[in-house]
Amino acid sequence: MEPKTKVNAEEGKQELMITREFDLPLDLLFRAHTEADIVEQVMSNPYTTAKVLKLEAKKHGSYRVESTDPQGKVVFCATGVIHELIPNKKITRTFEMENAPFGVQLEIYNFEHLTEDTSKLSMHVIYESGALRDQVLKLPFAQGLSMAHDRIQEIATKLK
Repeated sequence: MEPKTKVNAEEGKQELMITREFDLPLDLLFRAHTEADIVEQVMSNPYTTAKVLKLEAKKHGSYRVESTDPQGKVVFCATGVIHELIPNKKITRTFEMENAPFGVQLEIYNFEHLTEDTSKLSMHVIYESGALRDQVLKLPFAQGLSMAHDRIQEIATKLK
């Protein structure tokens, strides 16, 4: 089955265009990106537990999220600054994985109302170079993102 999350990576560019339609009202989709308790659920899985250490969902806010294995060892940590936040419309932020060679990326999230029960997320992700973007694409990036989007759908559906 083809993933619902579409990742478009044009040859020779340093960006990704990502889209996904959700069977969720716009406000729930937006909340899944701005409320710590939902973000933790989305980022947790059977192998790791995510903890939002900081999430200031506002212009000039910042965030820090980490995941730990069952022994309590940190296996993933991401930080960033929120440069723009327009409720139910747009988030512009930086994203950086600690202890990873990918540098800081710029992420622009656009949220779109489709119907009362459906919405769309469009992500424009810009890397420092095409080479760094291509390194990310060699990882199971698209699969992981699609799984995270599936979790958003699953978790936010329960909040309806």
